[in-house]
This record gives sequence, C-alpha cells and structure tokens, in this order.
Amino acid sequence: MVVLRKQRTKLLKDVNAYRRIIVSARKSHRRGRAYQPQFSFAQGLLSWVGSLIGIEVLAYLSVFTHYPLIAAPFGATAVLVYGIPDSPLAQPRNVIGGNCMGALVSVALVQAFGSEPWVMGLAVATTIKMMKLTRTVHPPGGAVALVGVMSHASWSFLLTPVFVGSTIMVLWTFVFNNTAPGRRYPRHWL
Repeated sequence: MVVLRKQRTKLLKDVNAYRRIIVSARKSHRRGRAYQPQFSFAQGLLSWVGSLIGIEVLAYLSVFTHYPLIAAPFGATAVLVYGIPDSPLAQPRNVIGGNCMGALVSVALVQAFGSEPWVMGLAVATTIKMMKLTRTVHPPGGAVALVGVMSHASWSFLLTPVFVGSTIMVLWTFVFNNTAPGRRYPRHWL
C-alpha cells in the first residue's frame, strides 16, 4: 500500500510538472508571437516574386557575361531588400556600403595574413566594426567578409561580384518596389 501511495504521489508530481511546462510554453509562444513581424499573403507574394527575379537576374547575368555577379550572401540581402524593404539595414547605402565593406576588409586581410581560420573571425569582427563606424550596417556584409576569406579573394572580388552585384540588386529593388502597389523603396539613398 505504501509503495502504491509513493508511486501515485510521484505520478501526480510528474503530471503537475508536465502541466507547468505546457503552460510556460504557451505563454512563451504568445510572447514570442508579439515580437515577430506579421506579413499579409500579398506582401509575402511580392517578396517572393521580387527575390525570385532579383536573384535570377544576377545568376543569368553571371552566366551570360562570364563575370561572377552573384555571391552566397546576396541570398540574405534578398531577404532584407524584398522581405522588409523599410528596414534601415535594407537601404541602398547599407546594401552597397555594407557588402563592399565586407569585401574590402576580407581582401585586405587575405593579402596581409592569408586565409587562416583566425583571419575569418578577424574579417567578420572588423567588418562589423567598420560598418558601424561608417553607418552602413548590413548583416550580409559579415557573410561577404567570411566568403572573401574562405575563397582567398583578390581585389577583383570587391568589384565583381560584390559592388556590381549589390548595385544591380538595389536597382532591381528600386524598380520592383516602386511599381508594386503599396511599396516604396528606398526610404533614403544615403
């Protein structure tokens, strides 16, 4: 009888603990949803179309011109400029300046120190610092710095794909968002 009572008490404690976890998870979920941006279906569709065409333009131009005009960090740039074009981080100054800052820092560090693993961290950290100093913070710029070090980038990396690709993406974003209903880009150029 004592054993059954202990087991029942333990089971009740486990059930109560499980209930507390469920209640806590539901509260956390509600709090988290309050901080997440919400987008309409039309906004999502416009972001999808804009990014699809923008990335495809860069990819096809790269193929036809035989110049690399696209880099992996441009996927993250597309999320910002087509998904949340009002963001300060998605404005032309930030897109072009932040990506170019990442390229400049990575190439300079590769030229000075090579592509050792510690240079990767130094490139990203230095890019963040330089973007903050120049007010051109663009998160994909850190990825540009990392890609630059990983690919042993030369000075041409700054022009193609980074500068030309970023500029084409900004120009397409300008055209697309200003022809789409209810959207305007940029909020400021400089």
